[in-house]
Amino acid sequence: MTRLPDFRLETYFSRWEFTARHHLTASDAQTMTLGELLALADDEDRDAFDNLSLGYTETFGDPALREVIARTHEHVDADDVICFAGAEEALYLAMNVLLDAGDHAVVVTPNYQAAETVPLALCEVTGVALDADRDWALDLDEVAAALRPNTRVVSVNFPNNPTGKVVDAADFAALVRLCDERGVRLFSDEVYRGLERDPARTLPQAADLSERALSLNVTSKSLGLPGLRIGWITCRDRALRSRLERAKHYTTICNSAPGEVLARIALKARETILDRNRALIAANLPAFEAFFAEFADDFEWRAPDGGCVAYPRYLGADGVEEFCTRLVEEAGVLLLPASIYRSELTATPADRFRIGIGRRAPEEGLAAFARWMRARR
Repeated sequence: MTRLPDFRLETYFSRWEFTARHHLTASDAQTMTLGELLALADDEDRDAFDNLSLGYTETFGDPALREVIARTHEHVDADDVICFAGAEEALYLAMNVLLDAGDHAVVVTPNYQAAETVPLALCEVTGVALDADRDWALDLDEVAAALRPNTRVVSVNFPNNPTGKVVDAADFAALVRLCDERGVRLFSDEVYRGLERDPARTLPQAADLSERALSLNVTSKSLGLPGLRIGWITCRDRALRSRLERAKHYTTICNSAPGEVLARIALKARETILDRNRALIAANLPAFEAFFAEFADDFEWRAPDGGCVAYPRYLGADGVEEFCTRLVEEAGVLLLPASIYRSELTATPADRFRIGIGRRAPEEGLAAFARWMRARR
């Protein structure tokens, strides 16, 4: 197995995720119960779930699930989809298939740690940082300057985790063209797609814009169903898709049969679930706006363009690492400090923290947060 560093986020969560009283840094939208999800099923899928054989499934994924995924695209069919055990397996295997020693990759930062550390374990990597001083703008000239003759992959994530940034559609299309012109694969992490505050800003899926691009998605984030453990990559390059399947033979071989049927139900009800989750975020935002308005001398806050996480700046002299540690230890309120998102590739802000806005009833956690803040004055 490729040697990788500790996964900082998961190590931090192992300590605090299920012991903190107020989980205010969740990266997924509000989940639902099995009964609530099954209530959205049509008769065919409910019968399929009730009478499911618990044998092996196809390595590429349940054909009916792949068909439903393909219907979320403009220019993709079911044979362009391969399913995985969550997005993490998909990312890990894709990078191992696409990259080798002697290759080069470009990764936009800040980002989910594996987007950086997996390529770094395989080849040389150059980072291109979103500009915090320009509303996390992506400079396409910097991306172009980072490309080399041996660049194989450019990896991006929009809506971005942790910043919530969504680039303009014209810039995203230009990025796709740049990669195609240079013979580079665009790996586009789209796990928060569908939670844009302004639906008009929803980006096209990269796999619809290019036959070479890979679109990564999962049931965990926008749909709020991480317990299903179903992710997928869409790519119209069938030879690459076959290589991904062969790589999967060495990891999970196939997915959970119940998870695939439940994912199929969720994706058929995708618009209903996304409408619910966008409405929940919209209803939550006034509580976050009020909190940060009260403590405007302590924080700089901006609501995300999309997704269900934001990345405010902490202005206190004690620094964000001590601040987050004391907050969870003394008030039981869990946030993710900037060190979780530090990069080996670029400078990243050291005064930020991730806060989640997609879970139901954040008011109790925000109230505990506010009481602790007032007591410090």
